[in-house]
Amino acid sequence: MWTVVYMAQNEEMVLVLKDLLANEGILVKIRPISKNVENNDNYFEILVPEAEVEEAHSVIIENGY
Repeated sequence: MWTVVYMAQNEEMVLVLKDLLANEGILVKIRPISKNVENNDNYFEILVPEAEVEEAHSVIIENGY
């Protein structure tokens, strides 16, 4: 099951976090909150498998997010 570990405020931030988690070997999905809004103005959910939630939180916190 996929679990939300972070909500990013824009597309640039979500791509940075996706790369950061992927470089640590964590599977990542991103999902826009709104479907009728341009990506520049949208919020995004960052999802990881349930088994990797703790590791993903650690990576996010260690990198100041």
